[in-house]
Amino acid sequence: AERRLRTLDGHSARVGALSWNQHWLSSGGRDSQIIQHDVRSRNHIVSTYVGHTQEVCGLRWNDEGSTLASGGNENLLCLWDASMSRRGNTSGYNRSENFDQSNIGPRLHLMQHKAAVKALAWCPFHRGLLASGGGTADRTIKFWNTNSGAVLNSVDTGSQVCSLLWSKHQRELCSSHGFSENQLILWKYPTMTKIQEFKGHTARVLHMDQSPDGGCVVSAAADETLRFWDVFGSAPNERKGKALSMGNFCGSPMIR
Repeated sequence: AERRLRTLDGHSARVGALSWNQHWLSSGGRDSQIIQHDVRSRNHIVSTYVGHTQEVCGLRWNDEGSTLASGGNENLLCLWDASMSRRGNTSGYNRSENFDQSNIGPRLHLMQHKAAVKALAWCPFHRGLLASGGGTADRTIKFWNTNSGAVLNSVDTGSQVCSLLWSKHQRELCSSHGFSENQLILWKYPTMTKIQEFKGHTARVLHMDQSPDGGCVVSAAADETLRFWDVFGSAPNERKGKALSMGNFCGSPMIR
């Protein structure tokens, strides 16, 4: 039977964003704070990241676990180094009297978006490349050099960007959107040529994730449905007829 393992407190308002980094769970709240939790420890709060002034609506660790990207409702994109949470703590991540629990600021403040930043995705084939998407007043996908903070490209998508996913196998990016089409769009990177649109949701598409084989994308929208899409296709070297492939599951288009 399912049971709750534990409760991690610390926020004073709703928690709208989460991201895992090994045994760390990062949470972003409406209180504008990001809290790092060590889920192995009874005293689970490792540190608090302070840099946003409004709700934290997007969080994403890179694959190396070295950098956290956060997006806020005040149009701010912040980059934080994991090493900042480990200073003064030489005996693991548990809290101790000599561990500096003071508020930690971001390495970079990036202010080029003109609306809330919810969509964040680290590129799997180009280290240090981050894609971010802006809300209704912005509508752009921006690509960042996270070492320098430079904007490498900015593309107007025509509607709010709610979520972003990189393909595991191809140089492609999928974005999900709100008003007016509530669609998914597949883009070719780096030209950002539109490959295909996927329509079916009747309200903004808030979240996306992909299957372990990287072919199927599941989207969750404000219309209270999950929809499964064959977006990226199979890996180039995948053998035909592979048993129980996730591509077959994409034949079930919707779950309420």
